[in-house]
Amino acid sequence: MDRTSDLLRSGAWLTRERMRLVALAVLVASAAALVFLVATSNGLNDYQGRPIGTDFSAVYAAGAMALDGQSAAVFDVVAHYAREKLIFGPDAEYYGWHYPPFFLVIAAALAMLPYGAALLVWQLSTLSLYIWVVRAILLHAVPVGDARTPRLDPLWLLLAVGFPAVFVNIGHGNNGFLTAGLLGGALLPLERRPLIAGVLFGLLAYKPQFALMIPLALLATGRWRTIVAAGVTVAALVAVSALVFGVETWSAFFAATRFTRAVVLEQGGAGWHKIQSVFSWVRMWGGTIPLAYAAQGTVTLALAAALVWLWRSPAAFAYKAAALCLATLLAPPYSLDYDTVVLAPAIAFVAADRMTHGFAPWEKTALAALWFMPAISRSVTQFTLIPLGVIALLAALAFVLWRASEDTGVPAQWQSAAKPLN
Repeated sequence: MDRTSDLLRSGAWLTRERMRLVALAVLVASAAALVFLVATSNGLNDYQGRPIGTDFSAVYAAGAMALDGQSAAVFDVVAHYAREKLIFGPDAEYYGWHYPPFFLVIAAALAMLPYGAALLVWQLSTLSLYIWVVRAILLHAVPVGDARTPRLDPLWLLLAVGFPAVFVNIGHGNNGFLTAGLLGGALLPLERRPLIAGVLFGLLAYKPQFALMIPLALLATGRWRTIVAAGVTVAALVAVSALVFGVETWSAFFAATRFTRAVVLEQGGAGWHKIQSVFSWVRMWGGTIPLAYAAQGTVTLALAAALVWLWRSPAAFAYKAAALCLATLLAPPYSLDYDTVVLAPAIAFVAADRMTHGFAPWEKTALAALWFMPAISRSVTQFTLIPLGVIALLAALAFVLWRASEDTGVPAQWQSAAKPLN
């Protein structure tokens, strides 16, 4: 037992060969599952009758409606479902559209292509963004030395692509890559290029539930240029969408949020085992809706206080970035397991910083556990009613806060978030 504890504490068990084998195994198994789905499909639907890419079917149907001049009707469940059945057959399962009108720009562009091509373009383009951002985070902490260009161990790419959340997202045809790319991409230049960071934060408004913790971190450290850039970006998105699709799309969107709240969130239409929040935890265990909101609100307030403390502290920026990624997932009552792609930038920030300055006890094991968690969280939650994903996210954030409280150094690579450059 002592031997095992020592190995976990030191992280000595996490050898390069073990990382390579596990990542490769996840990659091969997930790729085989995806190939099986496509090979056994019937037209646009898989062997279970679901659209290939499931959630992407909602995006494609919404884009087709927007191209037909029915932008406001996208937010009408009956009309949207009718278009999905027209594309995928009369027995198609309904996948809802829950995004602000400006996301219709992307949906309409993709709907100009045949469905299969649109799904492929969507996933490959956002996957490329995700990979680029992870690489940029890791490169930023690699000492240049005498070489002209810093070099990364090629194992990083296998770990990034083999990350289990990648295949959860691909299976849904969803936007986890885009969310991770924008959030990680905004955090990376925050110190040096605050306006670029603000624009990227603003683009994240396509998922408004993730806008709870980011403004707090920016306000806590007085990053006014970033805040203004984010606000201008959101205002521009709203104006362009109103101009292109009509002002009525916004009133339709706000009206549709009632359906999203009541059916998808409060009644668990998406499945409690898929939603990664304290709210879903309480509801899954039979708690009432008011109790679930109270529990979620309590956790969100605690997250806000912890995040403000951390971002105003002299701890390494890597911990601050990781904590913001984790808190972004945990703060809203509605975040799904494909959103855990956001964990990749969090892991990359901490791993890059620690590879330069040395790992503390338990850090390697904690990062490895967080990396593997999306592979089993849905199944464990579904069959045992133990919300593994939520527990893992809370534990990871607690660990980051603990490590940050002991961290008194201010690595030059990241600088202190307590000293914004704007």
